[in-house]
Amino acid sequence: MRAASGTVAEAVAAALARRGVGQAFGVVGSGNFHLTNALIASGASYVAARHEMGATVMADAYARMSGTVGIASLHQGCGLTNAMTGLAEAAKSRTPLLVLAAEVTNPASNFYVDQPALARAVGAESVRIDDPARATDQAAAAYDLAAGERRTVLVNLPLDVQSAPAPQGCAYPARHEAPATGSMPDPTDVAQLGRILAGAQRPVFIAGRGGRCARTEIEAAADSCGALLSTSAVAKGLFHGSPWSLDVSGGFATPLAANLIRGADVIVGFGCALNMWTTRHGRLIDREATVVQIDLAADALGRHHDIDLGVLGDSAEVAAALVAELAGSSRSGYRSREIAVRIATEGRWRALPYEDWAEGSGLDARIDPRTLTICLDDLLPAERVVSVDSGNFMGYPSMYLSVPDEYGFCFTQAFQSIGLGLATAIGAALAQPDRLPVAALGDGGAMMGIAELDTVRRLGQPMVVVVYNDAAYGAEVHHFSAGEPLDTVTFPDTDVASIASGYGFDAVTVRSVGDLAAVGRWLDGPRARPLLLDAKVANPRGAWWLEEAFRGH
Repeated sequence: MRAASGTVAEAVAAALARRGVGQAFGVVGSGNFHLTNALIASGASYVAARHEMGATVMADAYARMSGTVGIASLHQGCGLTNAMTGLAEAAKSRTPLLVLAAEVTNPASNFYVDQPALARAVGAESVRIDDPARATDQAAAAYDLAAGERRTVLVNLPLDVQSAPAPQGCAYPARHEAPATGSMPDPTDVAQLGRILAGAQRPVFIAGRGGRCARTEIEAAADSCGALLSTSAVAKGLFHGSPWSLDVSGGFATPLAANLIRGADVIVGFGCALNMWTTRHGRLIDREATVVQIDLAADALGRHHDIDLGVLGDSAEVAAALVAELAGSSRSGYRSREIAVRIATEGRWRALPYEDWAEGSGLDARIDPRTLTICLDDLLPAERVVSVDSGNFMGYPSMYLSVPDEYGFCFTQAFQSIGLGLATAIGAALAQPDRLPVAALGDGGAMMGIAELDTVRRLGQPMVVVVYNDAAYGAEVHHFSAGEPLDTVTFPDTDVASIASGYGFDAVTVRSVGDLAAVGRWLDGPRARPLLLDAKVANPRGAWWLEEAFRGH
C-alpha cells in the first residue's frame, strides 16, 4: 500500500495502523493534536485522559491485559515530563509500549528538554522520526522493537518533521508479527534442565510476567516432574483452578505456600525475575536448592538471585521442549494426596482465621480491610479484572480477591509508585471489556489520581472503585512509628464518596459489613454509573509485606 498526499504525522499514524494499533490513550496539546487526530482517522479508538501520567499508565495496563502494543500520545516537553512515572513503570515492567511524543529540538524553546535522555534515564528505548522520506519505516521499526523485544519505546516526533509533506510513494510497511529475539532455547540447556528435574524430589515452578502466555506448556512440564506451581504477583491467576497451584510466591504468599516453596529442592523461574518481592529477599529459596531461571533477556538471568542454570528463551518454547525432554517420565515429585488436601484447605488467605480489627461505632466505625475484601470477593462476579495501586493496603485485594486467570489481575507496581491504580483499571477494563473492572486504591493513591474519575465516567465504564481509606500514608505511618511525629503523613478524613458523587459516580461510605448491601443493589441494577466505595478501614498495624520491601531500600 502507498501513502497518499498528506503530512508525515498522517503517514506515521497510517503506518502504525498497518502494524495493528487499535487503541490509543493520550492528552492532546498543540504538538500532538494532528498526530492524535491522524491515529483516530486511521482507525484507532482514542481515550482522552485527564493527565499524561494517567494516559501512559492506561496504555501500559491495556498492553498487559490485551497482549498487544500500547500507545500513548503526548505533547512535547511538559507533556512528556508529566508522564515520566508511567514511562518508568512500563520500562521496568518490559511492557510493549509506544509513547508518541511531539518534540522541539531547538534548545531556545521553552518546551525544550532532552527527551531521549529522559527515556534512557528510566530504562526506556528512544527513537526519533527525523527523516520524512523514512518516517513510516522508522515508525514501523519502533513498533517492531516494542512488540518483538517487549520494550517501552519513546518515539520522538519533531514538530517540523511532523508537519512536513509525506513524500509521494512513501510506503506503509505491511503488518507482520515481529519474532521475539532468541525465543528458541539451546537444546543443551534444555537437556541439562531435564536432568535436574529428573532428579528432583520437591520441584516448584514460579512463573512471572514472561510466563503469562504459557500456562498450557508450563503445566505440562510440571506434570512430567511433579512440580508445584506458583507465580510472581504480576502473573497472579495464571494457574487458577489447578489443584497444585500455590498462588503467589513472595510477600503475598500464604503460610502454606511459603513453607512449601522454602522446602523445594529445585526452583525453576519461567519469565520470573526472582526479585526481592517474589523470594522475600531470598529467604523463600533454600540455600541448598538448585535454582534455574528462564528468560528472553540474557541480562535478566541471575540479576536478582544466584542461579545454577540460566536458559535463554521464551517460557512456552522452553516448557514445550522440556516436555519432550522428559517424555515417558511421570514422577510424583512434590505432589501427594496430603499436599493436595492442604492446598485445597489452606491455599487461600480467606480460609485462614484472623482476629477482626473492626473498631468504633456509628460515624467513628472502621471496618477490617480483610473482612471488607472477603465480602467483596463473595459479592462481585467471578469474571473480573482487578487493578491494585501501591501502598500499605495493597496486600488485601491482592491476597483476598480471587481472579479467573492472568488477565484478571493488573499490578503496575514495578516502580512502587502510588497513584497509578485508577488509570491502570481504565486500561485493563478496555482490554477486558467482558469483565467487571475493580480498582483497589489507598486514599493516598486515590487522591493523587483522582482526576481520572472523570475518565471512568465519560467512558461509561461500570467500574467498582474501592478506596481503602485510613486517612494516611499508611506505609510511612507504621514504618516510622517509633515515637517520631507523624503529622506529615496523616490527614483529616476525606469524604471521598462525596468527591466521587461530584464526578458522577454512585458512591457509598462503608464502615461495616452492613453498608456493603449497596454493592449488591448496584450489581443487580443497570450499573449505569460507576460505583465508588469509600471504605473507612481500621489500620492498627503495618502491612508486613511492605516491611519486607523497606528492608530492600
